[in-house]
Amino acid sequence: MSDELPRPVRVYTPADLESADPTLGMQRALAFELPLLWAGQVVTEPGAVSGWHHHERNESSLYVVRGVLRLEFEGHDGHLDAVVGDFVHVPAWTVHRESNPGGEPSLAVIARVGGGIPTVNVDGPRAVDG
Repeated sequence: MSDELPRPVRVYTPADLESADPTLGMQRALAFELPLLWAGQVVTEPGAVSGWHHHERNESSLYVVRGVLRLEFEGHDGHLDAVVGDFVHVPAWTVHRESNPGGEPSLAVIARVGGGIPTVNVDGPRAVDG
């Protein structure tokens, strides 16, 4: 058994959040980042459409607190909408973008696990040969 004390519990307030991982059309804010965990939030303004991106080897979970979060992603025609109370899972390496078709800013809480680069902006989904 280790004599090392566990890390203390910490509360992160809105004043503690820092702007992070810019992608056109969204405002991400970081609460904290550990070697395998990233936690924060994202706000998307009404009518905004983000740039295409992925989160490298990070599995991402979002919880919608306010508004509508519309998701488009590689390998799926159309979109999925998440609303207040919904959880969203975005698998690692999935090229996607978010938008907000609603009339108020959307707010989602994010937790990512896996480490590596939190956000990689890309030109768009890979073309599918057909």
